[in-house]
Amino acid sequence: MKSSLRVFTNVSDQTRHTMKRIKGKDTSIEVRLRKALWHDGIRYRKNVRTLPGSPDIVITKYKIAIFCDSEYFHGKDWDRLKSRLEKGNNPNYWITRISENIARDRRNDAELYGMGWIVLHFWGGEIKKDLTGCVQTVREAIDRVVLED
Repeated sequence: MKSSLRVFTNVSDQTRHTMKRIKGKDTSIEVRLRKALWHDGIRYRKNVRTLPGSPDIVITKYKIAIFCDSEYFHGKDWDRLKSRLEKGNNPNYWITRISENIARDRRNDAELYGMGWIVLHFWGGEIKKDLTGCVQTVREAIDRVVLED
């Protein structure tokens, strides 16, 4: 298993400095969604490391794992983003890095599904623009679990 600390090779000092400042936990989008879920009476755990991918939010009672993904690092609209990256600085590094993130996300999802978990992913922009809709999606997932029991 790779370390969560990455050595940024083949990137500028400015990029390296910026990348080191990016947080992996308690991002603004995670906090925003967590507050809304808590306000709605949905209780959860944060960053459960015993589950594949350490989901950002875990509703253990209903086996729901939630990931709050940034569009850039998790490859939203990958074909369009990839073509932009090909024209930018250090394209091989960024395309490889984001491709690995996408593949890792898929592996983690598959493992979680195999363990009987419901997996939800929300894009950062989705959380910012439609927080109520995101909470409603979580509520619907909970309702599905309750109906199955």
